[in-house]
Amino acid sequence: MENGKKVSHRQPFASRIHLCFSRGALLLVAFAVLLAAGMKGIEEGYELPPGADDDVWTLTRAERRALGIEPLPASLDEAIKLMERSELVAETLGEHVFDFFLRNKRAEWDEYQKQVTPFELNRYLPVL
Repeated sequence: MENGKKVSHRQPFASRIHLCFSRGALLLVAFAVLLAAGMKGIEEGYELPPGADDDVWTLTRAERRALGIEPLPASLDEAIKLMERSELVAETLGEHVFDFFLRNKRAEWDEYQKQVTPFELNRYLPVL
């Protein structure tokens, strides 16, 4: 499994990719952006990075960094900031849907930030 994608090579010129989206992903939006990225890569002749033969999740952060494997966003906030800078996503979804989606995800993040988690309760409440 590579960054949520399981790649199977059964024949020399054939591959299957199994995608695992986040439970919070809107599948139509995710597929639209995925297809648009693939088409742009084909049209502009992007070079694919070398494949990873190892299970990248067993590697340390330093080892992944040395291989040029960038981490996925660690929070919805980080993902929103990345998406805000993406011309590809804006072009794919159209400005109206792009802005609407970002506005809703920012509201979701703001609401999430107001929550007190069980971890926080267990860690900090006894100190009070």
